[in-house]
Amino acid sequence: MGKLILEEKRLIYQRKDELTIIEPYGANCLRTRITRNAKVSEECWTVQAPVTEDACVVTGDDKVATIQNGIVSATFDTRRPWFGGMLTYYRYGRPILHEKCEGDYTNKFQHVEGENYRIQVIFDANEGEHFYGMGQELVDVFDRKGSTSQIIHYNTKSTLPVLLSSLGYGFFWNNPAPGRCETTRNHTMFVADSAYQADYFIYAGDTPADVMKRYCDLTGYAPKFPRWAAGFWQCKLRYESQEELLSVAREYKKRGIPIDAIVIDFFHWTEQGEWKFDPKYWPNPKAMVDELKEMGIELVVSIWPTINPKSENYYEMSEGNMLVRTENGQYGTFDFYGQQTFIDAMNPETRRFVWEKVKENYYSYGIKTFWLDEAEPEVHPQQPSHLHYYLGNGAQVAQLYPYYYSRTFYDGLTAEGEQPVSLTRAAYPGSQKFGAIVWNGDIPSTFEALKMSIKSGLSMGMCGIPWWNSDIGGFHSGDIESPYFRELIVRWFQFGLFCPVMRLHGVRIRQSNYEFKNPGIIEPSGGANEIWCFGEENYPILKNLIEIRDRLKDYICKYMEETSETGAPIMRPMFWEYPSDQKCYELEDQYFFGKDLLFAPIYQQGQTEREVYLPEGTWVHVLTKEKFSGGQTIRCHAALHEFLAFAREGSEVLFCF
Repeated sequence: MGKLILEEKRLIYQRKDELTIIEPYGANCLRTRITRNAKVSEECWTVQAPVTEDACVVTGDDKVATIQNGIVSATFDTRRPWFGGMLTYYRYGRPILHEKCEGDYTNKFQHVEGENYRIQVIFDANEGEHFYGMGQELVDVFDRKGSTSQIIHYNTKSTLPVLLSSLGYGFFWNNPAPGRCETTRNHTMFVADSAYQADYFIYAGDTPADVMKRYCDLTGYAPKFPRWAAGFWQCKLRYESQEELLSVAREYKKRGIPIDAIVIDFFHWTEQGEWKFDPKYWPNPKAMVDELKEMGIELVVSIWPTINPKSENYYEMSEGNMLVRTENGQYGTFDFYGQQTFIDAMNPETRRFVWEKVKENYYSYGIKTFWLDEAEPEVHPQQPSHLHYYLGNGAQVAQLYPYYYSRTFYDGLTAEGEQPVSLTRAAYPGSQKFGAIVWNGDIPSTFEALKMSIKSGLSMGMCGIPWWNSDIGGFHSGDIESPYFRELIVRWFQFGLFCPVMRLHGVRIRQSNYEFKNPGIIEPSGGANEIWCFGEENYPILKNLIEIRDRLKDYICKYMEETSETGAPIMRPMFWEYPSDQKCYELEDQYFFGKDLLFAPIYQQGQTEREVYLPEGTWVHVLTKEKFSGGQTIRCHAALHEFLAFAREGSEVLFCF
């Protein structure tokens, strides 16, 4: 059935309505492309050229053939009946993925338009296998086995179609189309809603760290992490004026609280699509930046990709096809203070144009760090096929938007000799190489959201996104006078202490005595969000946590250096450090922060006790200095002002607490 062709470093299988090509891509990695068209596309999207040598050998005949690249191999057996699946992948000779046919094999392709098809690739499920990755969303899931996920971006959800398996391999679905992933008990399936071909990479290693390195060879490594970014970031929605922001920064310094960054949120501008300060409220940006620098504080400024006809840049960008267009109807794709559309960051001319505006109106004042909000982009309705980008229709390429949005600022800043860091709300495989710090969007101020954030951070790390954070306290619906929120903010601060980036943010409910400082201003501020605003009992607790973070900078930067070299995240699931300990694959609510710290967050209202699993070794409670032998589960107590973290015996990091 079909025709099997063996080449020196390529295995080709062709049958009616299907062409499959499998070839090596660097060390211990195979790339597979399957299309119904006459030839495969050479488009790699965000994948880099191989950075390691392959060790490819192709053997067999026109009935059964194997392509082997190091410890990974794939075998085509045309003698198998079509309903049994002819393609099997192996790691060290043991099967890891076996093609599964659900119905006729032609069900892989359902025609959409032109040369594009709805494409699905299905494999048999492996009993006992665990999957990690798939980006971030508000779900109480870290192990993806038994779950499904839409492949799409929206506020609070950023999908990266990447899986790390407990069987020692990784899977990267290299299709930027929206779609679906199912890692259920009956199959493992990836679907692209509209694509020219199926395109995926399978790579393997001896440890999860080895697998991650192979993945980062494909998509890139995070750059050097600046030391200031390892400290505490102060943020709220929003500081309305230059004087208000400076007064907060001065108060932090007056109180002796370590602060490394402060953020100017949205609507500081004259109009959406005009990337510059409103001079009425921000009269002297250069003086503001200079004063903050004297205090040792980095200024971060929000940039939105929205634009409308009121913007002075609209018609030039619209006529130059630098904006996201609609396939039918008018420009509007987001109704927020009028109908907005979005800049088309996939267009290199757009990236150049926008950066020149940002360079003139922000960078020239000394502002080098930007908050890239709305990075999905947040279109309504969420119908990707309605949108037209520089690289094609959204049904085929929509998932790429945050990748190119981050690249806009990375390219501009590196051209100026800077080391870019950008805070962004969405990502795609490869975003890490542009210095993207991802956060999980506008989540609610609830203990449930705190619990889900723990799993989001771990999941993003397994997708090669090592720089991650959440809004400490959650973004919306937080009442700073309520006992519920005052407990939540402490527990979230404790989690933030052990996150790659520690950033306080949120739109807090305005209290009855709230004074509107600038009546009539567009998008006025929410309630107070500085650490002295959450109650007298909480203030010393939060101040102490920030001081600990300041002492942890050397430790954090050490592991950020490792991230740049190996792809290893600093926020690590338990199995990362103990891949042979099967219990570690089942733990979803405790993790390593670097190699020497184990953190077990408390994420339930009223909770002061929880169980903590300590793996092999001797562990020291960082607060009490009590020692525990590993290989056991212990029950620990932590009052509100306490947290549960353990250091390896003999580790210098213990002296930071």
